[in-house]
Amino acid sequence: MPTPNLAAMEFLLSRRSRPAKTLTGPAPDDAALMPLLTAAARTPDHGKLEPWRFIVLRERALRRLAGEVAACGERLGKSAEDIAKARDAYDRSPLVVVVVEVQKDSPKIPPLEQTYAAGAACLALLNAALASGWGANWLSGWASHDRGFVEGALGLAPHEKIAGLIHIGTEGSAPPERPRPDLEAITTWVTE
Repeated sequence: MPTPNLAAMEFLLSRRSRPAKTLTGPAPDDAALMPLLTAAARTPDHGKLEPWRFIVLRERALRRLAGEVAACGERLGKSAEDIAKARDAYDRSPLVVVVVEVQKDSPKIPPLEQTYAAGAACLALLNAALASGWGANWLSGWASHDRGFVEGALGLAPHEKIAGLIHIGTEGSAPPERPRPDLEAITTWVTE
């Protein structure tokens, strides 16, 4: 029989993202953030390509990006309400780690597997933050899919895209539990 890690399993069975709008400062400093990034970088990575990288955005950068998001929304014809909501995510957050998907040329590893690996890095970072006692949430939003915004405001290369924006801070309030998937409805058991 395997040796269980009961604390890790208990965490995974009860983990709950914290809404980004409820996160406040302080956020982890560089020393506290490094173990979280280290955990995220240990994600499964077929072919050892490391098809992700991190951009750490602190408050001053986030306030600047809030203005860039507003300009992007105006350029895209978004409603004032959509722009305000997107801008608020940058204005409020004490820290965001942008997980950037970096596609690498590989004869063996298809692009889709690299996309999955970048997504796994997002989840690993989210879980590492939560397990360390921080509030955290994985978001994206329309601006993060706009080439003008990601290349102009964040400096992404043409072959890069945002896998996720991981907001990390101090939990302002614990969210209520939400409905979870019905395992009977989504699980097929194949025995022969």
